[in-house]
Amino acid sequence: MTSNLQHARRRFVIASAACCAASIIAAASVQAQVAETAPDQMEGVGVEEHLDRPLPLDLEFVSAEGKNVRLGDYFDGKLPVILTLNYSNCPKLCHLQLNGLFEGLERLDWPMGEKYRVVTISINPEETVDRAAATKAKYQKTYRVPGSENWVFLTGGEQNIRKAADAVGFFYRYDPVEKQYVHVAVIMVCTPDGRLSRYLYGVEYPAQTLRLALLEAGEGKIGTTVDRILMFCMHFDPTRGSYAPAAWRLMQLGAALTLAVFGVVLGAWWVRDHRRSPPPAEGTTPVPSDRRGGGRATPTLSENRDDADSERE
Repeated sequence: MTSNLQHARRRFVIASAACCAASIIAAASVQAQVAETAPDQMEGVGVEEHLDRPLPLDLEFVSAEGKNVRLGDYFDGKLPVILTLNYSNCPKLCHLQLNGLFEGLERLDWPMGEKYRVVTISINPEETVDRAAATKAKYQKTYRVPGSENWVFLTGGEQNIRKAADAVGFFYRYDPVEKQYVHVAVIMVCTPDGRLSRYLYGVEYPAQTLRLALLEAGEGKIGTTVDRILMFCMHFDPTRGSYAPAAWRLMQLGAALTLAVFGVVLGAWWVRDHRRSPPPAEGTTPVPSDRRGGGRATPTLSENRDDADSERE
């Protein structure tokens, strides 16, 4: 009986080891295939950040409403702008990215067109105005973003699309086999005068990250006092792609608050002490401090004269 159990355990251990080895070999094979195919698929695709570089605001496009516009029409020096490069017929990535953006904007709950703007440029030169308008209407209906009717969806020619993409460092290419554009998921947050302020990557954009990026790009032109204090205490962490507390700024803010509280306490103590000691009535002489304590006061000059006259008498 004992011998049978030992044989069974050995068979189980051998079988488990074989399964583990097969899994490792399969995983290595998949990784090798990805390593071989990924560079080919992503060749010429990526992002090169051009922070603080101005956009070519003179480029001409056509809006989803069919109007001829310039990119600079949406940079008036007042509101920060979220810029995206997508296209309506993208099989998956563009939809995931725009879904994530609108979900974040929905939670942000800032009115688009009053606090910020969103401008999307289609990277497909064959996209029609009607197709862009249909995409815009779809997102307006799906997400409850205040002011989403102000979302700008632009189409245009190949030359101007490439100029805009090159200016922001957005590199993409068309795959004739798959009949789709290969690109990465990124949005650019721009200053009100048309400079690149921040790049946010991925397909999810938390409301807090969007808020801080817009506040940073807005250069103090939007947001409340609390928002500005929050922005002062945060910094962008490029390794995480989000904002994190800045330790030095938190220390500065803590020191300032400590001094403020200390000043308020001292002021309140001085006012209370001043109220407890009312000034003497008009026409009276203040009582010396030693008399208040019950001790003998130092005689005045008139008192000395009265004592001398009494002795003479």
